[in-house]
Formats: sequence, C-alpha cells, structure tokens
Amino acid sequence: MSTLTEENTAARPRKAAPPSSRRRIGRRGWAVYLVLIGLALIYVLPFLVQLATSFKTEPEAAANPLGLLPATWSGAAYSRLFANSDFPQWAMNSVIVTVLVTAGRVFFDSLAGYALARIRFRGRSVVFAILIGVMAVPGVVLLIPKFLVLNQLGMYDSYSGMVLPLLADAAGVFIMKNFFESIPASVEEQARIDGAGVFRTFWSIVLPMSMPALMTIIILSFQGSWNELNHFIVSTQSPQLTTLTKGVAQLASGQLSQGTQYPLKLAAALLMTIPVAVVFFIFQKRIMNSTSGAVKE
Repeated sequence: MSTLTEENTAARPRKAAPPSSRRRIGRRGWAVYLVLIGLALIYVLPFLVQLATSFKTEPEAAANPLGLLPATWSGAAYSRLFANSDFPQWAMNSVIVTVLVTAGRVFFDSLAGYALARIRFRGRSVVFAILIGVMAVPGVVLLIPKFLVLNQLGMYDSYSGMVLPLLADAAGVFIMKNFFESIPASVEEQARIDGAGVFRTFWSIVLPMSMPALMTIIILSFQGSWNELNHFIVSTQSPQLTTLTKGVAQLASGQLSQGTQYPLKLAAALLMTIPVAVVFFIFQKRIMNSTSGAVKE
C-alpha cells in the first residue's frame, strides 16, 4: 500500500504557483528594471546635453543650457574650434603620447607582473608591498617631485618627459600579476622541457593566454593617458606640446574670448570623448571575461 501511495503521489501533477506569487515576482522585476533605467538615464543625460549644446547657437546655449533639442542646429562651434585654436595639433600630441604610453604599459606591466608571479627572487614580497604602497599614494602628491626629476634630467618640455614617466603603472602590474598566477604552471613546465627560456616562455606561451588581462590594460592605459592632465601640466610648457586635455582646459578658462562659450567648449569635449568611447566599445567584450586555459587538469 505504501508503495502504491508513493507512486500515486509522484504521478500527481504539481500545483502551479499561485498567480499572486507570479505577479509579485513580475512587479519586483519591473521595479529593478525601472531603477536600472533611471540610473542609466542619470549617466547618459550629461552626454546628451553635451551633444545637443555643441550644436546650439551661443544665445540659445546660454538661455537654455539643459535643452536636449536645439531650436536652431548650428555647426559654428566646430568651425570656430578648428579655425581659432590649435585643436588638430593638440589631438596629434595626444595620439602620439597615448599610443606610446599604451604600448609601453602593456609590455612593461606584463613583464613586471610575470616576474612577480613566477620568478622567485630575494625581496619579491618587499617589491610587491612597495607596489601596493604606490597604488595608495595620490597622484597629486607626486607632481612636484616629477617636475624636479624631469627638470634635473633635462627631459622637461619634451616628448620623453611626457611619455617615460607614464610607461608603467602599479595598477597594471597588479592586474597582470594576479592573472598570471591563475594560469597553470604546468604550461610553463612543458615549455621549459621543450627548451624554451624564461623570456621565450613568457612571450610565446604565457602572454598569448593572457589576452583578457591585456585587453583590460589596453583600455585602462588608453583611457588614462588620453585623459591625463596633471602630468602634462608639470612636464610641458611649450604650446607645440599641448595635449587635448590641456588645450580643452584652456578653452574652458576662456582662451577664445569672453562669455560662456558653452557650444565651443562642449564641442571640444565631445570630440575628445569619441576615441575613448570607440576603443572601449571595441574591446569591452574581452575585458577579463575568461582565461584561455591551455591544459585541462
């Protein structure tokens, strides 16, 4: 009897969840979506205001700075930007510095991260502790020492003074070290058995496996060097070495006549934002999404 009862119980269809519970879950889901949409609008609204204001006339921008639809569409701000400022020269300087700094950080951060993760040497823990300490120091504190060092070495007001101090950063080394430690050591042992040296193992075996971390370093380095301002203030003085951040800051301070100049300033800021947005959207799917394992344990 007990067996038959259990079989009959198992054969009975399960009761569906009451409609009230399904409605409750649905309401909760809609509430979450509404909150997320609200947060997205908060983040997107300043960009939309920037885009709209850059196409407004000066009187309209001053009268209605938060309007999202210009009453009269005008490209005068962009024309004035290229005609009355050195915006192309600023952009070229930013491109040169950003490409060199990004390439240098990818190479040196990965080398330092691999050394801290795999190579056993005396004082490794001390070096890592210093690295963590450097990450905790505000960048503003180092501006005056940077200026003194660059001036003493004769690199002040030159491309070398703009690029060399930015070729490595503590955060990038930290990211690469943690990622290399997640790669199985058996991969490198097999490479050493085949006769590969330390650098060959790093360059040909480990580095191709660390593409997610490398993509993260590329995006962070590109964004950081493209938006860098404080370092360029203390390392350059010549107008020929002005970068976009420094030039746009001069525009914001009223370099091209008096008045609010909202369309002009926001047009420059919008053009400056485009390269970072393009790089992010190209590489965002590959940021620390997975580790490409070469061996199955």
